[in-house]
Order: sequence, then structure tokens, then C-alpha cells
Amino acid sequence: MDQLSHLRIVFMGTPEFAVASLDALVKAGCHVVGVVTSPDKPAGRGMQIQQSAVKKYAVENNLPVLQPLKLKDPVFIDELKALKADLQIVVAFRMLPEIVWNMPPMGTVNLHGSLLPQYRGAAPINWAVINGEKETGVTTFKLKHEIDTGDILLQASFPITEEDTAGTIHDRMKVIGAALLVKTVAGLAAGTLTESPQGGNPDTLKHAPKIHTDTCRLNFSLTVDEIYNQIRGLSPYPGAFTILNEKMLKIFRCTKETVPPKCIAGAYETDGKTFLKFACENGYIHLTDIQLEGKKKMDITEFLRGYRFA
Repeated sequence: MDQLSHLRIVFMGTPEFAVASLDALVKAGCHVVGVVTSPDKPAGRGMQIQQSAVKKYAVENNLPVLQPLKLKDPVFIDELKALKADLQIVVAFRMLPEIVWNMPPMGTVNLHGSLLPQYRGAAPINWAVINGEKETGVTTFKLKHEIDTGDILLQASFPITEEDTAGTIHDRMKVIGAALLVKTVAGLAAGTLTESPQGGNPDTLKHAPKIHTDTCRLNFSLTVDEIYNQIRGLSPYPGAFTILNEKMLKIFRCTKETVPPKCIAGAYETDGKTFLKFACENGYIHLTDIQLEGKKKMDITEFLRGYRFA
């Protein structure tokens, strides 16, 4: 605890995922001298100015906040230098220029949501579930030029179940990651951690690129398992989708049935009351939680009560 309180730390992050780590550091007695987060921006139907989740936490806990539009802005660089950080920590934030990540004498530590070197990139949680992985984890590592390639400090793994979604993994990971980050900072403060270069055969590495619209569009010519994993890997956000009578239908939860389908892939069957299922290559996907374009999110029975099929 005493070693942690003597280390001057600048924390960088934006979404709710990062709040868990910042809170864990504060509660562990770390001396957080500044928080860097995204600028306030309009959001929602009323386009009201919104603060990031990390800023809200920082303000509530009287932590100094910096919100640069550009990370190379000389004014921001001077403000960052004035904080005299020994160590910087990054959780779910923007890509940093070298002038920022190389500033503190102890460098900059990043928390990444995968077991590196697997799933480098912007969406490691989503892709691990989409690809049907049975395990994932978190990694702390030192930042360097190439994204997500720095020397590993610590890792922690945990299982992915058949019922998990990207959302449930996110919620479990932010807690596990926060604990690993505190352990990492304690090890760095005590000088007991050894950095390990990332290995891995480039031919067997799986990547985690940003999720785009095409990633979310369902292709029912694939297997039941592939589509089931895609749906849960994109739930609750941004949501996998198909088209039903010329409108986007987002699917957040489903069950699967592996039987020879009676209709072509992509066709649906329904009794109009209790089930709506889409045929795949080797079975059916039964929709359970959905949202039709222009409507609220609802379960399948509620949807079928009010929907008239063309």
C-alpha cells in the first residue's frame, strides 16, 4: 500500500469498462494525480452534452481531469508533463502518440481484453465469442509503437460458456482486469515484475478488428453454431441483424436447433404466437430477444402478439 501511494499515476480511459480499473486503483491506495479522458460531446435524442463515464467518476472523486481534443496538442503535452507521472495507465482509450506513452520514467501500461498475442485490436471481446472460443482473459503490457504488441507483464484467464454474450464477458472482464491492473502496479512499484516479449506464430494469430455493419449482418448459409456465436458475440451492442419484410431485425438472444431444415437457408418458420425461427445450413436459430427497426426491444412472444407477417 505504501509503495502504491508513492507512485504518481496518470490514468487514461473513457467508457464504463475503464471505470472499474480506475476505481480499483483508487481503492488500493494508488496516487492518481490526473485522469485523461475524451472531451464532452452531445449524445442521445436531445443531443445533450454528455461526460464520459471516466470523467464522471473522476469529478465525483476529486481527481484532476484533462480532456484534449488532440493528443499532440502542445498545451495538453505541457499539462501532462506538469503532472510529473511516474507511470501512465491506459484502459479503453485512444491510440497514444509516442510523445505521450513514452513520457513517464516507468512507461505506460495498457490493459487489453484478451490473452495476448491473440486478439490484438479494437474488439477482442466480440471476436473471441464470435469465434466460439472457450476461454479468454486480460493482459497488462507495456505500450510501444505497434498496437497491442508490447512486452507482457501479467495475464489472467477465465472461461467462456455457451450462454455467454459479449455483454456478460465485458462485465466479468472489467472486474478481473481491474484486479490484474492493481496487481501489476503493485509489482511494478516493488520491482518484482519481469516483462516478457510477446511470442506466437503469425500464421496462427487471431485478430480483433473494429466491428462494422457487415460483421453484424447474418448469413444463414452458415452453420447453426457459427450464427449462434455471431449473435451472442454482438450482443448487446451493436447487435447482429437480418432483414424481415424490408426492415432491419436485430437479434440479441436466441437458441439453436440442430436438425435438417425443412426450408432453404434464410427462410423463416413461425406459428405466429410462440416461435420465430430461421433456417440455417444444418438447423434453425430460434429468436428469443429481438428489436425490429423503429420498435423497442422485446421478447419473441411480445413481438409476435403485435406483428403481422406479409
